[in-house]
Amino acid sequence: MGIRKLSLLSAVAAIALLPSLGADAKDAKKVGLAVANLQANFFNQIKESVEAAGAEKGIKVITVDAKGDAATQVNQIQDLLAQNIDALIYIPAGATAASVPVKAAKAAGVPVINIDRNADGAPGDTFIATDSVESARQVCDWIAKQAGGKGEMLIVHGQKGTTPEVDRSKGCGIALKNYPDIKVVGELWSEGWHQDEGFKLTADLLQAHPKTTIIFGQADALALGAAQAVKVANPDHRIWVAGFDGDTAALKALKDGVFDVTATQQTQKMGRMGLDAAIALVKGDKLPPEQLQDATLTTKDNVAGFIDKHP
Repeated sequence: MGIRKLSLLSAVAAIALLPSLGADAKDAKKVGLAVANLQANFFNQIKESVEAAGAEKGIKVITVDAKGDAATQVNQIQDLLAQNIDALIYIPAGATAASVPVKAAKAAGVPVINIDRNADGAPGDTFIATDSVESARQVCDWIAKQAGGKGEMLIVHGQKGTTPEVDRSKGCGIALKNYPDIKVVGELWSEGWHQDEGFKLTADLLQAHPKTTIIFGQADALALGAAQAVKVANPDHRIWVAGFDGDTAALKALKDGVFDVTATQQTQKMGRMGLDAAIALVKGDKLPPEQLQDATLTTKDNVAGFIDKHP
């Protein structure tokens, strides 16, 4: 742990010595895209959308993948700033050290657009994300109704302290206030929102709480892992499984009845918005500090349209 702290501090010190970059630019020519983890379909969709929009507008997009590691991401953004990027589109790899790249970019005169995750204490110039509080409220309300408004519930959280994890926990909590006969009996946090984590965490929770009737996986990957764990456990009663994201593979699984409900985010739109925000900020335009987008409650009844064309 001491080595990691030193590496972060060294990176910050190195960034602080960089000259002010792009401060006088009026047109965005080169944009950095720092992604948390391209193993996740959600982040891949944003990457593809930003890069496609950049190609259309003649803007070079330089993409880096932190693979879930905050220290790696700090170093990657140092490199992006050294390449004279005009703007930074930034999806923090975690809550730890998330503010470091924002402070460094602002010191270098480079505007920052956060997508999906904000940096606590040092937000970017604008934050583009799904209204995860409201969308998670809808998901948990729907699944609570399907379970008859009673039963034992498990929550498989995303990466602790990240914006989506905090907001989805809050939104689900708001919904559950209307269902006093639903008890959250177990909850665990993932390290990286992965399906294998969803499986392992849910399997452990089901062993401790075999009477579970509802599971909320805070991302579709976690929900798919949870559904797999339910299948292996082979309970003698119905267990409802909810996810969040609207990942392309998960939507097909939802259609096939692997799990029950998700919230489909407008990932393609958010990617395009990220690039448009970069262009506007480089020109000197002011943007709202938050640009929250709706997600659509998605079940077997309406999933086909999202499989045909993802928003």
